[in-house]
Amino acid sequence: MKFFHFHNQLGLRARLLLDPYQCGTADNLHARVSNTRISKQLKMKPQPDAKRGTTIIAVVDDDPAVCNSLKFSLELEGFVVQVYRSAAELLATDHFHEYGCFVIDQRMPEMSGMELIAHLRERKVATPAILIVSHLNAALSARAANAHVPIVEKPLLNDALVEKIREACRCG
Repeated sequence: MKFFHFHNQLGLRARLLLDPYQCGTADNLHARVSNTRISKQLKMKPQPDAKRGTTIIAVVDDDPAVCNSLKFSLELEGFVVQVYRSAAELLATDHFHEYGCFVIDQRMPEMSGMELIAHLRERKVATPAILIVSHLNAALSARAANAHVPIVEKPLLNDALVEKIREACRCG
């Protein structure tokens, strides 16, 4: 079990104990916090709506707990989130143009995050990507810098990821 920290737009904070085998979907997470101070914000979760300009974020991570927690926390920030559990699952889609940003884990079994970003660039997908890493090293840092890919280190305890996403969506 892991603790993940969530932050919503109003600055309210909640800590949730997440078990990846019991969480399942974001709906289950919403049910678990229905009696908290943020339950009103959860009921107002944005839906994809091109007229309102809601940004859709693609999260690619093989860890179900990380996927669920990122989906939940980014939805609290006003984003719409599509989760992919592998690089292959994302590459099998043809919806790349719908996303405002990719949030990609570096360490995945089939293909690394940087390899996935390279495949996206080969397909002429210019959508900004953000790499999330557990252990940053000089070689990875240099490779990401050369590819103009910002890095956010785990644990994701503050607003660093949300700030990078907002920046990428403004500049992208």
